Amino acid sequence: MWRWQSAGTSQGQQRAQTGSACQAGHNVKVNVLCSIRHYCKKSPKKLRVSEALEGSDVGSNITVEGWVRSVRSQKDNLFVHVNDGSCLQPLQIVASSELNDALLTFGSAVEVTGCLKQSPSRKQPVELLADRINVVGGCDTLEFPFKIKERHGLDYVRQYPHMRCRTNVFSSMMRIRSAASAAIHSHFTERGFIQIHTPVITSNDCEGAGELFQVEPSGQTTEPDKNFFSVPAFLTVSGQLHLEVMSGAFSRVYTFGPTFRAENSQSRRHLAEFYMVEAELAFTQSLEDLTKVMEDLFRSVTEQVLDRCSEDVDLFHQRVSPGHRAVVEAMLKKSFTVISYTEAIDILNPSSHSFVFPTTWGCDLQTEHEKFLVKHCGNLPVFVTDYPYDLKPFYARDNTDHPLHTAAAVDLLVPGVGELCGGSLREDRLDLLTARLAQAGMEDTYDWYLDLRRFGSAPHGGFGMGFERYLQCILGVDNIKDVIPFPRFSHSCQL
Repeated sequence: MWRWQSAGTSQGQQRAQTGSACQAGHNVKVNVLCSIRHYCKKSPKKLRVSEALEGSDVGSNITVEGWVRSVRSQKDNLFVHVNDGSCLQPLQIVASSELNDALLTFGSAVEVTGCLKQSPSRKQPVELLADRINVVGGCDTLEFPFKIKERHGLDYVRQYPHMRCRTNVFSSMMRIRSAASAAIHSHFTERGFIQIHTPVITSNDCEGAGELFQVEPSGQTTEPDKNFFSVPAFLTVSGQLHLEVMSGAFSRVYTFGPTFRAENSQSRRHLAEFYMVEAELAFTQSLEDLTKVMEDLFRSVTEQVLDRCSEDVDLFHQRVSPGHRAVVEAMLKKSFTVISYTEAIDILNPSSHSFVFPTTWGCDLQTEHEKFLVKHCGNLPVFVTDYPYDLKPFYARDNTDHPLHTAAAVDLLVPGVGELCGGSLREDRLDLLTARLAQAGMEDTYDWYLDLRRFGSAPHGGFGMGFERYLQCILGVDNIKDVIPFPRFSHSCQL
């Protein structure tokens, strides 16, 4: 029975040891039970501010985390507005003044726990009666670039690209941008388009303008006279040529990603890095097919954004661009106008408006011309078709049956922006495409592109839409740098 007893141990000592062991076992059981009870105890439900404001958890203990938008202290009570970026409206926190903390200031990061109650005030549906406020990260309000009682203009906010997401306007912009991005993917997916991830690094100059960023290793690991990719490589200016490859196997394809232009410009219209939505359709021989897809995309995405981000959009239409909501609603209600390039020139030439750039047939339309045409057509979107052949890249289809030498190309012009989309039917006739490439001295470079016409070619066309310009259009934002998280442009790359 006591086989484990060591020599020289008395029975009393044995009982003591046994009792100690039993007591230890009892303590272990108690600790385990306490742990189980603690584990099973219902902890506060963690909610985003947008979820708390819905009011479905009224009466529950919840925890919210976010940043302080305002603090108001009274003799007995403390009122704090907290926002976590999930929506425009903050959640009001009501607490005893005893929970006030010197670190609880505008801009500080907090974690708040308490009971969610219906608010007696009409200004908010619910409020959180806090029993604990934990300041996670303090904020020196004297050094913080944004002040609680000031409405900072976009020009001022633009100076702080690493901080401007803390402002109401820019946080609204990011939610709108996210919703618009999701709407674009949803639009194409529902219509049977296949998404293609086109490369960011390429050897192609799709636009032919030569405004390229060349890609080279930062540490030279190859011989000086040899390229890392065996040929010069650049950041992409468009995914179009790669979409054309895919349109030889999938009748509807699209891509949505960053593109780059080395334009030495700091204007409100230009970025060195921006996002493009591009689509390509096989088995189409009509510009009307392309314009229908462009107009459908614009309407569908805009309607979804207005529905999902109504408060955020209203913020822009009320504070940034008063009256612009009427412009957007008119664009959605009325059909887009279609005119030819020749008709556009006929509109511009007799005008009494003093243009900086010429308006003779054969000249490229400038922003001033585009905006004038939009206003002339009732301040509504307008498609301009059949541009002079020499203005368009090598892949644009030649309108050989047109009395003037034009290309089957189309641009969509919109209020406040000018050109939003650009597209064309692609030259599918091998002999004409070969001749044009030879004339430009690019026949060898684009021999692979000619293969697409040699083997199972089908008539096709496509277009690209500048995502940032789209956001400018529906929100009425004047500067393109205010609709992208981290703007990149000539002489500026702060982050």
